[in-house]
Amino acid sequence: MESDVRTDARRRHDPGVRGFASDNYAGAHPEVLAALALANGGHQAAYGGDDYTAHLRSVIRSHFGPDAQVFPVFNGTGANVVALQALTDRWGAVIAAESAHIHVDECGAPERVGGLKLLTVPTEDGKLTPELVDRQAYGWDDEHRAMPQVVSISQSTELGTVYTPEEIRALCAHAHARGMTVHLDGSRLANAAAALDVPMRAFTNVPGVDVLSLGGTKNGMLFGEAVVVLNPEAARGMPHLRKLSMQLASKMRFVSVQFEALLARDLWLRNARHANAMARRLADGAAAVAGVTVLHPVQANAVFARLPRTVSERLRRRYPFYYWDEAAGDVRWMCSFDTTEEDVDGFLAALREETDRT
Repeated sequence: MESDVRTDARRRHDPGVRGFASDNYAGAHPEVLAALALANGGHQAAYGGDDYTAHLRSVIRSHFGPDAQVFPVFNGTGANVVALQALTDRWGAVIAAESAHIHVDECGAPERVGGLKLLTVPTEDGKLTPELVDRQAYGWDDEHRAMPQVVSISQSTELGTVYTPEEIRALCAHAHARGMTVHLDGSRLANAAAALDVPMRAFTNVPGVDVLSLGGTKNGMLFGEAVVVLNPEAARGMPHLRKLSMQLASKMRFVSVQFEALLARDLWLRNARHANAMARRLADGAAAVAGVTVLHPVQANAVFARLPRTVSERLRRRYPFYYWDEAAGDVRWMCSFDTTEEDVDGFLAALREETDRT
């Protein structure tokens, strides 16, 4: 592109406004934007026939093993729906934590679009165990009950907790012994790897996960996620399912090159480590404020806290964030790759000010 290109678009937000509502609120990492510009210009084959998607396959194999197959998609819900469809029959069901994103945050898409049944289990920390799985893992020969075929876990979980590789290995062995497969929702997979200080393969293909939803948007990409098939024998019809689920990008090179920017070296890890460190800084500071309780171990880039509703209401006018359980006064604060120490310290100062007013 010419350096003197102009646009009629105008900036319509204040870049100085910061918040802790979601890591989706952050913009794109400059290295990702540079990669998008690099991939622009000229003509490339559509629908994944481009050079960038071809190269992405080797990048993915370097992280997830020689059998890994990658299918870029538009978003995380699409990745989950396509992945779960590939693992289930029309009469199939998926066992998941009651707090799982596929259950509470996807508007019923796995069931309405994917045509499967979710069987949920309450958990204290967002993590399934073999014993919790067994609360729903029964009735395979009962024609009156949806057949449990998949165990779906999130890493890191929706409560900000992290499975160890050993915990995932135990879940995979348990599921496989009962004829089920394992899906991992990895919208924040990089944050889990950073927290555990292990490669992503250590808790995906190595312990036996069959299909992975790989996140990118929450870790610095502009748009796009991917389904990574780790066990090709377990997933059926991925190319067709991606298309019929409206997740096949025509200009796929612009999704693939973003993943290359993240994964070819260590940008994914740098971003995740920074976000996690900012969450720990935030949690440590918040825990020292009278009237504030940090609810869950802060293992990734999420902080869950309980504080007086009046404090939350005033604080939200200064820094955007979400309630997690409004009735209980529970809130969620998320940190991202571009959260700074100054952002955290400014938020903590505001938290102390609002708490002192009560």
